[in-house]
Amino acid sequence: MSLIDKAKQFLGLDIKEEKYALVDDPLFGKVAKAKAPDKWVRTTCGYCGVGCGMYIGVKDGNAVYTKGDPLHPVNRGTLCPKGLSEHEMVRADNRVASPLIRKEGRLTPTNWEEAFGKVSDEFKRIQKAHGKGAVAVVSTGQLLTEEFYALGKFVQLGLGSSNYDGNTTLCMASAVMGYKQTFGSDGPTGCYEDFSKADVILLIGANIADNHPILKLHIAKNKRMTGKKPTLIVVDPRQSKTSQMADIFVPLKARSDLALLNGLCYIIMEQGWEDELFIKERTNGYREFRKHIMKNYPPQEVAHITGIEVKELYNLARIYATADAAMSAWTMGVNQSSIGTDTVSAICNLALITGNLGREGASPMSITGQCNAMGTREFGFTSSIPGYRNFANAKERQEFAEIIGVPEERIPQKRGYAYPQIIDAINRGEIKALWVVATNPLVSYPDQHGLREALKKLDLLVVQDAFMSDTAEVADVVFSAATWSEKEGCYTNSERRCNYAKKAIEPLGTTKSDLDIVIEFSKYFEGVHEMLFKELSSPKDVFEEMKRVSKGQLCDYSGMSYERIEELGGIQWPCNDKAPKGTPRLYSKAMPCPTPDGTANLLPLDWQPLSEMQCKGLPLILNTGRTVEQFHTRTKTGSIGILDNLAPEAWVDLSPKDAVKLKVKSGDRIAISGTRGKVEEIIVKVSETVREGTIFVPFHFNEQLINTITIPEFDPKSFEPNYKQCAVQLHSEAVPEGIDFEEPEISGYLEGVKVYEEPNKIKQTTLDSSTSQA
Repeated sequence: MSLIDKAKQFLGLDIKEEKYALVDDPLFGKVAKAKAPDKWVRTTCGYCGVGCGMYIGVKDGNAVYTKGDPLHPVNRGTLCPKGLSEHEMVRADNRVASPLIRKEGRLTPTNWEEAFGKVSDEFKRIQKAHGKGAVAVVSTGQLLTEEFYALGKFVQLGLGSSNYDGNTTLCMASAVMGYKQTFGSDGPTGCYEDFSKADVILLIGANIADNHPILKLHIAKNKRMTGKKPTLIVVDPRQSKTSQMADIFVPLKARSDLALLNGLCYIIMEQGWEDELFIKERTNGYREFRKHIMKNYPPQEVAHITGIEVKELYNLARIYATADAAMSAWTMGVNQSSIGTDTVSAICNLALITGNLGREGASPMSITGQCNAMGTREFGFTSSIPGYRNFANAKERQEFAEIIGVPEERIPQKRGYAYPQIIDAINRGEIKALWVVATNPLVSYPDQHGLREALKKLDLLVVQDAFMSDTAEVADVVFSAATWSEKEGCYTNSERRCNYAKKAIEPLGTTKSDLDIVIEFSKYFEGVHEMLFKELSSPKDVFEEMKRVSKGQLCDYSGMSYERIEELGGIQWPCNDKAPKGTPRLYSKAMPCPTPDGTANLLPLDWQPLSEMQCKGLPLILNTGRTVEQFHTRTKTGSIGILDNLAPEAWVDLSPKDAVKLKVKSGDRIAISGTRGKVEEIIVKVSETVREGTIFVPFHFNEQLINTITIPEFDPKSFEPNYKQCAVQLHSEAVPEGIDFEEPEISGYLEGVKVYEEPNKIKQTTLDSSTSQA
């Protein structure tokens, strides 16, 4: 440093001018001079299922910027906090730069030959001794679709194990099964454009303000496009950020949404508000459905179950049923339930009896959690054969075998174990080896005590990940994977939009893309590579095979190409000769459902009470969920300073009345206990967002590990866990024995919520100041 520079520094002159200097960039205007990119690479975000388009700024071979793509139809240049900082996770300190093998109790860097050799030898030994199914695989929702396809193909047809599932079972399986039992196939029926064209938007268990914030922009666009503001109804037991956007907030009791939906259907049919022509032409099962609803779900009974007054039930039914176009959307608040599948179908029932399907602004729409949960559903070979084919259908098995050129007997005739069944089979000693790909069950799985006991029984635990996750730390072998920006392929978002993610930089160290790991690993099994991957060496090769596999199916990719996807900003399937630019919505009048008669199934479904109720000793109900700053188990976001500083640890939202009982205030620490475990030293946020007798804790954090407490209860159809409700007790320093049991009141929680009943007027929700600040 020169004497002049030292003098300037001493005097406090110009000391930060260079650090914060800006330069002109031809694509984005002013950017920081210190990290002005050498080039911009167009790609897709690798976090949630919204599927935002973005650019990666590359300087000296490193990702230094992320900017929203102003031309992408999903986000039009906007990004959430995670997307804006996504480049920072690519070279994070917790990246795994090479394969690892446990030697003398420690994970030690190794080469790929030793890692592949060790795992292949163990897989062969275990399968010879215990059968093909003794090796199981749990995958993710975050690989590229080409990687999902290759992994599923290798596990099911190469290793010959059907015990293969994804952690998408923990978040989207109920939506999958709900769609299947209503429409005959998986596949979200609507699109984001429907948010901007609906007259009424019904959000159920969907805190999009935190979890899918870009979708708020599509709702905001509605007024500009239609000239009037839509009526936004938010149904949620918690007064979330999204509820504070609502015109009508419906604070129902925990896990009573299925009863609410059935009650709305009762009122609609009682009042004659149903769409009789649509029901006659486009649905089946109406007579049985009506009989079931009218017998079991009168408004007085539904009011008792949900805590919503009869008068308001009629108001909600009228607003939804009389709208020209009503859209319903949901996320984990619906899916993560032991009755999640039937609740999804109940949402579809409500749409069907009012004719809200296959039209602009009219659809029942699931919102996906992970960037490519849809990709694994379409091609991942978990709950179906790629291309939405049925394991049990002999014709579809034969067709798939012929397309990819393998013996038909290689194709499984039934689905193997789902995720929770795999864990149970490990406990029984039936499964001896587990291969975990890009997921972190040691934070994300319910009842952590039971999971950890199961993993101790394995002969071999293999973890394939880009990051040193909690699960990777206990693995016997780690396959070190490349991550977002280091590889190319496609993600499919919540509206069935296939987006292209480009490679921008070279992989870290000796890491390989997940596709290359699978293809290289297959060579260690005699005849497998030649049978499955002989003609497949690049993502584009795999994509072309996927196009052949999906041709003529609902999830038809046959009209797509990487170039065309990039040109259009993604393409919504089905895309083929008839729809070369894709299909925004499923099941229009000209598009029958893939059911035997082409119509949608109206299903008589029953609400069920919680299996674990509030009681003496366990007087509160725990709800878990996400926060905007963090993603899943923080393997990505936990290393990003700005995000981690905003949400560095878990907290518990506690009602003011329960805070008084515990003699605590915001910033104090308490413990949460249940029948399965206890979480210590969790910070308190006194908040009007939860009612008395309920609490909320985000699940992302491994130190305040809330899944120590959550219940190992699963939907019998989808196998999705019931993360959202279990009975707990709270303990403070002042009241260590916890809160006494008493029936929680709802009336105080409704104070400040005003619902105007005059027809054709916009409904208003007014929140008091303490809620707004919370």
